[in-house]
Amino acid sequence: MQLNSELRAQARERLEGQWGTFVLMTFLFYVIQVLLQIPGYIGSLLEVLSPENVLASLSFSNISNILSLLALPLSWGLTVSLLRNHREESVDLENLFDGFRGGRYTRVFCALFLVNLFTFLWALLLIIPGIMKAFSYALTPYILLDEPELTARQAITRSCEIMQGRRWKLFCLYLSFIGWGILSLLTFGIGFLWLAPYMNASIAAFYEDARAEYEAENSIEQ
Repeated sequence: MQLNSELRAQARERLEGQWGTFVLMTFLFYVIQVLLQIPGYIGSLLEVLSPENVLASLSFSNISNILSLLALPLSWGLTVSLLRNHREESVDLENLFDGFRGGRYTRVFCALFLVNLFTFLWALLLIIPGIMKAFSYALTPYILLDEPELTARQAITRSCEIMQGRRWKLFCLYLSFIGWGILSLLTFGIGFLWLAPYMNASIAAFYEDARAEYEAENSIEQ
């Protein structure tokens, strides 16, 4: 596989001339996430102002949780847009909502819900297994795009297969952005509008490289 420095260089090359699109897409994604949490904020406020209205407070909080779950495909749209851009396909702001179109919603929602559920359940056992499983499942969004014939569960399994022996490399790729993350915090979070596309573009490059290597290994075995 390519060095992580080479993957990051590819990401920067593909993002050249496209930064504006992905910064806006990331900003829109964050704004929607904040809006979905408004009922939860209302519930917290009710709890403070009227402690006796516990049921109303819980209801508002549950609404936020349900809305956040239903909006899971938004993250898929953001993730695969960076993969499409890596492949030099045309991408615009509307692609953020691709997970809600073309009959994809149920499959994408189920896959991302299961990824979150499985990661949570593994983390209940021990933190380290939870982290390892999170990396095993990391390629699921891309596989949902590339292999539409697979079910949500099969896409997760394929991700685990491709990530076998490659989790440490992806972990190191994430680790290489720590410095940028600290700098982004110093900008009161504004820097994350640029860091998030950079990271996602690098992971898209990782996926392309990992998948090519995985397919080459399997073709040799056959």
